[in-house]
Amino acid sequence: MNIKKLFDKTFLKFILVGIANTVFGMAIMFILYNAFGVNYWISSAANYVCGSILSYFLNKYFTFQNKEKSLAVIVRFVVNITICYFIAYGVAKPFVRFIFSGAGTKIQDNMAMLAGAGLFMILNYFGQRFFAFKEK
Repeated sequence: MNIKKLFDKTFLKFILVGIANTVFGMAIMFILYNAFGVNYWISSAANYVCGSILSYFLNKYFTFQNKEKSLAVIVRFVVNITICYFIAYGVAKPFVRFIFSGAGTKIQDNMAMLAGAGLFMILNYFGQRFFAFKEK
């Protein structure tokens, strides 16, 4: 596949939707963690549950203009989000804890959530484009 085709107008739309999802979801995540003392996993999961609902509708209809009306597209989307979430946050937490081993837990967890969000975005783009909302 040609690199220009991989990063075309669909990618730009995904980035715009991603900005909206990121602001929405990360606000939920950081408020839960920092203001309410909710743990790392629940705070980051709340980000992706709420952000994923918004993402599904915006990416399905705006970014990928997917016309498929079936349970299969929802299942593919949920599977993609779930796999991306566990990979991104599962890798981010130990990696950031290693890098910031001298910092406190709050700093480590906040940095891990930030790193997890970045890794999630990359994995999620490819998962949505080539799996969840793939062109037939």
